[in-house]
Amino acid sequence: MNKQFPKRQEPPQTSVGVKLLTAGTAACWADFVTFPLDTAKVRLQVQGEQPARTAPLTQTAAPRGASAFQAFKLNPSAIQAIPGAQHVQYRGLVGTITTITRQEGFRTLYSGLSAGLQRQMCFSSIRLGLYDTVKEFYGSIFKENEAGLQIMTRICAGLTTGGLAVALAHPTDVVKVRFQAASRSGNNRRYTSTLQAYRTIHREEGVRGLWKGAIPNIGRNAIVNVSEIVCYDLVKDCLQRYANVPNDIRLHFSSAVVAGFAATVVASPVDVVKTRYMNSPKGQYRGALDCAIRMGRQEGAAAFYKGFVPSFARIVSWNVVMWITYEQLKMVVFKS
Repeated sequence: MNKQFPKRQEPPQTSVGVKLLTAGTAACWADFVTFPLDTAKVRLQVQGEQPARTAPLTQTAAPRGASAFQAFKLNPSAIQAIPGAQHVQYRGLVGTITTITRQEGFRTLYSGLSAGLQRQMCFSSIRLGLYDTVKEFYGSIFKENEAGLQIMTRICAGLTTGGLAVALAHPTDVVKVRFQAASRSGNNRRYTSTLQAYRTIHREEGVRGLWKGAIPNIGRNAIVNVSEIVCYDLVKDCLQRYANVPNDIRLHFSSAVVAGFAATVVASPVDVVKTRYMNSPKGQYRGALDCAIRMGRQEGAAAFYKGFVPSFARIVSWNVVMWITYEQLKMVVFKS
């Protein structure tokens, strides 16, 4: 039985501005609900990162006749330059959130929220709000069978809106990552506010500092966009077509969980490199590729999936909240 894929129930007269605002609002709400999970993910991803070298191991400070071990003890700053010598502060999703709350306060879990909301309003409004419009454009080019899956059309639409969105919203991502990675109780708190962060980065690192890690971020978000939006789009249509699942919260929830899992598995390695590189001080890495190579060499392949559990929990929960909110808003805002 060759059923037609269900058509979107969005009326054709809906303006692009309304689509953008609706998508951005749903994404901001999802970001607010799941932000502590994202903070935990970032802390786990940067944990174990080798700091920039400050002083070599020497014995010049040791008294005459002292052993190498005694000389080493007299230079404790050099301990931080040795792989594996860092103290493991965070363990697991729940342990990380508990440690941050106990040592730095609950508000720290929402450090960088303003930049995160700015990012979602810029980023998700474009990648999600323009998806159907761009998909129609590619549909007119590829002319795929409307009764089929239209894989190429959907993938190209996801890549285009994801790349365009991150190209515009990247500075907000840099500020968000740096706020989340910084500890209130430590000495690495670099910024006091979002606006001050933008100004400081521009003054100390130039315009390039605000676009630091743009290449891996574009790659990550293009992949995530395809994994999230395209996967959600396909799963939702297939469940409606083959399983006769009604267009309600059950459908939206199931599709969001599958999309979130796919996005986590595919994008985690790029996400870890992006987080490390964005958070690094100027001059620590020659580029994103150098960051990836050194991370793999010093910490092993498992480092590319650091923070996988909180990343999975965050992305899946973010997708569930965002898609359910977005679908409900569409029913209200887009109805005739």
